[in-house]
Amino acid sequence: MIDATHWRRAVWRSALFRASSLAVLCAACLAWAEQDPRAEVQRLTNIGQYADAERIARAGGPATAVLLGDVLVMRGRLKDAAGAYDQAVSAAAPDRLAAEVALAELAARRGDRAGAEQRATSVVRAHGNIARPTGSDHVAAGRALVLLMTGSTQVAQRALGAFDAAIAMDSSNLDAQRHEAALWLAKNEPGSAKRSYLGVLRRAPNDARALLGLARAEEEMGMLGIADEEGAPPPAPPLETARRALRINASFSDAMSFVSRMHLNAEAYDSSRIWAQRAIAADSSSESGWAQLGATAWLTGDSATYTLARSAVAALQPKPSNFYTDLAEAAIRQRRYADANQFAQQAVANDSLSIRALSVLGTNQLRLGQMTEGRQSLDRAWALDKSNRVTLNMLTLVDEMLKTFRTIDSKHFSVVAPPEEAELLSLYILPLLEQAFDSLSVRYGYSPPTPVRLEFFNRSADFSVRALGVYGLGALGVSFGSVLAMDAPRAREQGTWNWGSTAWHELTHAFTLGASGHRVPRWLSEGLSVLEERRTQRGWGAGPTLSFVSAFGAGRLHPMSRLPEGFSRPRFPEEIQFSYYQASLFCEWVEQSKGAKALPAMLFAYRDGANTATVFQRVLGLTPAQVDTQFDAWMRQRFATPLRFVVSKDTTRAGGGGQMGETMRSALSLIKAGKKDSARVLLEQAQRMFPEYAGSDGPSWFLAELARDRGDTVTALREVANVTTRNESAWEANLMEADLREKRRDLPGTLAALDRLFWIYPYDPELHVRAATIAGALGDHPRAVRERRAVIALMPTDLLDARYELARALAASGDVAGARRELLQVLEQAPSFEKAQALLLELRAKSTSGGVR
Repeated sequence: MIDATHWRRAVWRSALFRASSLAVLCAACLAWAEQDPRAEVQRLTNIGQYADAERIARAGGPATAVLLGDVLVMRGRLKDAAGAYDQAVSAAAPDRLAAEVALAELAARRGDRAGAEQRATSVVRAHGNIARPTGSDHVAAGRALVLLMTGSTQVAQRALGAFDAAIAMDSSNLDAQRHEAALWLAKNEPGSAKRSYLGVLRRAPNDARALLGLARAEEEMGMLGIADEEGAPPPAPPLETARRALRINASFSDAMSFVSRMHLNAEAYDSSRIWAQRAIAADSSSESGWAQLGATAWLTGDSATYTLARSAVAALQPKPSNFYTDLAEAAIRQRRYADANQFAQQAVANDSLSIRALSVLGTNQLRLGQMTEGRQSLDRAWALDKSNRVTLNMLTLVDEMLKTFRTIDSKHFSVVAPPEEAELLSLYILPLLEQAFDSLSVRYGYSPPTPVRLEFFNRSADFSVRALGVYGLGALGVSFGSVLAMDAPRAREQGTWNWGSTAWHELTHAFTLGASGHRVPRWLSEGLSVLEERRTQRGWGAGPTLSFVSAFGAGRLHPMSRLPEGFSRPRFPEEIQFSYYQASLFCEWVEQSKGAKALPAMLFAYRDGANTATVFQRVLGLTPAQVDTQFDAWMRQRFATPLRFVVSKDTTRAGGGGQMGETMRSALSLIKAGKKDSARVLLEQAQRMFPEYAGSDGPSWFLAELARDRGDTVTALREVANVTTRNESAWEANLMEADLREKRRDLPGTLAALDRLFWIYPYDPELHVRAATIAGALGDHPRAVRERRAVIALMPTDLLDARYELARALAASGDVAGARRELLQVLEQAPSFEKAQALLLELRAKSTSGGVR
């Protein structure tokens, strides 16, 4: 051991009496600091040199006993760590409170809640009796309060206050900042956690624990759709941030467990298993490492390894809760919701006070449609932690749903929606869903349990809470099997999406999940759902875009064997969207090359426990590498024409889009300059470069506008149909088509265009009146009745007249009884309504004469 006193005097003399400059003095002081045993133990621990850190800490006696315990915890030697902490307590070391709270945390890891709380309480009490607490004392008190948070919001605030006090004393107290950040994460505040971790990293860029914490915060922010502060640089992918931590500390077990989980999320099971085994090798007491190994083994059907993991955790803690909660969350991420319920129930049975387990159980029960049970579980979680915004959000929404939402049933479905939405949306969605149920049942040889529950939310924030418990989810819908949830049409801006195709998409998941025993990988389930959208109605579902073809041509998309990474670890903002479409194209390719039965066969192979490589070999007769090669060749043939004109050869040119992009920009400049004939020539050239493209910035839309403006309705209709039959949310294009067709007295075509508009945004009563009138003229009385009912559901200003028009439509359809009921309701409110009186008399006369039955 270095004699610190002797060495300090020698350095001081050297600096004072022999140095020729102040620089020598500073260098000497720096050397002294670097040789401080405590700082050296912390440095070595951070870089994973645990053996050297342990050696120096042991040599330091009671003064470094707490650091010795911390090193031993990192190595998984928990009993030895407890001995080191006991030494610090017995010797009344300056950081005795840190030792006490570490012993409390070890008790909590063993499942000894009572012992942990008893020790933590004594730490808090002792801290309150210290006249001048140190930064270490404040941190110890904060850690103790974290152990005592259950059931008290104020305790969490006190814990934050303790960490803040330590930071106020010394802004370089990284330990306090790390613990504060971890508390923010535990309270579902990843944005605040990220700010704290970044504060640590500004002072210590190579702090491995802060890097791992940052990765966790960024992963949660991404999952919850929480954006960074304005002006912040784009974050690195969480997996890369965790790997940075491992490059600093190659023995960091917690980072290995995180990497394992990230691979598990991407359905890369072999990689997940390897990283979990590494985590356990580095720290055999790592509950998270064992949980990741157990989850991977369970998901892959490796019962022996799963049993080993479960036994190992039980040896560490007789009644583990976090282990089963981790398994439940892994099952949820793989859409195994019924299995997740069982794991979460076991977690709660092992620890009825685990807020995390209760929250996971309650949220998952709601996913299964167990609304009462889910609310009860969340109530219990809320009673234990009244500061958890996820629990509060869920409880608030569920209460609103149970008290105010209306349910409308059909043969196989229950539509659950706000009262102002339910009647209108059910008129359209229930017939569509019944059609989908019959079609998909035949195609996949499977029917999900009924009734299938579809929930609508007229605020995107409410839908986001239903799916995740927080605001910010960017998706339109979600499927949990026989429970579906989605935005109502009014939740988003008119003309931005199609709620009919979204409902069909989510229902398809119920079939593909069920047919595969909830084992289908996400990429295939999403691909099938997008494919089924395109089958349903012409123009529905995703189509090729300039950016997709550009990305494919530039080699930015993953091959099929790595497509799951496009969903779980996107490298650029559009990659998830591109992955959906790419997966649907793969499904098209499978059907074309292997026949219609191949896709259901893939689902059944997954149900039987096969992995993707085996599924490819068994069903397609191809290895993953062969799938990659053959599918890529098919894609290049499929998009041969646009690939020639869309992919930019000169990446330095502004605007992008290759030759087609340049042509479109020139055409739009000519339109702006009033040179429409010249613009039309360029637009036609651009159209030939990418005939399938139907975006609002594409050539077909501008050609339609030019033709309409010059009175060429034939050309305008041809061009606008290129848009409406390929773009499911083309609001303006469908309006134009409806007007053009009605002018040409094409009533069936007009009605078809109006129908497409209703699937984009069904809230314009004038359009429904227009559709009802046309349907009546065509003798399509059921359609006319539906549109009249839609008008009433929209609560028009003149509700009595709307009911009168419904009565007329009902009478024309032959439903005289229904017409009479409507008329009597009208006359009850307005006895002098002459038109209603006249129609009622007419119906009675016809009934008396036998003209109407």
